[in-house]
Amino acid sequence: MAEALRLAEEARGRSAPNPNVGCVVVSPAGRIIGRGATASGGRPHAEAVALKQAGTRAEGATVYVTLEPCAHASDRGPACTDLLLARKPARVVIALKDPDPRTAGKGINRLRRAGIEVSLGTGRDAAKRSLAGWLTRLNLGRPRITLKLALSIDGKIALPSGESKWITGEDARRHVHLERARSDMILVGRGTYLADQPRLDVRLPGLEQSAPRRALLTRGEAVDGWETLGNPRDVYRLHDVNDLLVEGGSATATAFLSEDLVDRILIYRAPIIVGEGKSSFGYVGLDAIADAHDRWRLVDEQRLGVDRLEVYERAARD
Repeated sequence: MAEALRLAEEARGRSAPNPNVGCVVVSPAGRIIGRGATASGGRPHAEAVALKQAGTRAEGATVYVTLEPCAHASDRGPACTDLLLARKPARVVIALKDPDPRTAGKGINRLRRAGIEVSLGTGRDAAKRSLAGWLTRLNLGRPRITLKLALSIDGKIALPSGESKWITGEDARRHVHLERARSDMILVGRGTYLADQPRLDVRLPGLEQSAPRRALLTRGEAVDGWETLGNPRDVYRLHDVNDLLVEGGSATATAFLSEDLVDRILIYRAPIIVGEGKSSFGYVGLDAIADAHDRWRLVDEQRLGVDRLEVYERAARD
């Protein structure tokens, strides 16, 4: 399952509108005979890729998959449950039951009725983390939204002049590029676009082709090669985006926070003091300090060269 989860992570940022799934086929002798991940654009599915690689050897094998195999008909390809039934593995190990009502247990039931042993729950928590973007879109009707900020010790994102290159060091910037590669779309505000003319590409060896779609938060004219959102709530029309990365600037970050649309915050904190400069946020709708508590929880922190990364997730909503 660890290998299936690794494959699923490789598909993140490229599988939308489908979930990023990983699948591994293991022979009775314990040897991996098939590997697969959801392809770019969502087809073929991970199971189809892995089963094709395994061929007839899949009969009697064990299949590890990070999400319940789909069981509903689609014009884009066969249901993975049907592919499994045709290959006749002895066992299917599933990390997470599919919450999509079109499948939601139907794949598991069909496999069991055919005499295939099904185990559910191995790697569930890791699968939920990996599929967080798709699960958010399924549950809330919008992508999972990650807000990225590079800050000084005193919480500034730029000098008074607007200069912000570079607050953080190379290790932190490499991590940002990895986050970009795992996103379907990346968004900045009009001010950031005009000031920096950002490329928003991925400059990591082997991942250069993984740059996400670019979007601009603006009520102004569209820009060639960029998609446009007139306001933060337009994220509800992004039906083919699982993970949206918001990179800047302060007005854009404030707009998304004010609408309570941020699920995750990445703060790259550099060991520098700027003093007078541009603050990270404006007014986000709070009138009392007490209202600010219990909204965010720290889920990870790590050292990136001289900088520190803090990862926060939105506390569970009522």
